[in-house]
Amino acid sequence: MNGNNRSNIKQGMQVAIVLKKDQRTGNLTEGIVQDILTKSATHPHGIKVRLTTGEIGRVKEILDS
Repeated sequence: MNGNNRSNIKQGMQVAIVLKKDQRTGNLTEGIVQDILTKSATHPHGIKVRLTTGEIGRVKEILDS
């Protein structure tokens, strides 16, 4: 599943995000969603979330089924 729809993402889910510093390389960081920061229902580049580690980025993949 991709991370463009806010309704697909819940707190506590395992996701892969791209951090701001990794946008050029596309390196993904895996973690658990702590907060959903994007207010709109969809976003073309992915919904912005904060992981439990404090890292903030846009969801590229949802790893939980």
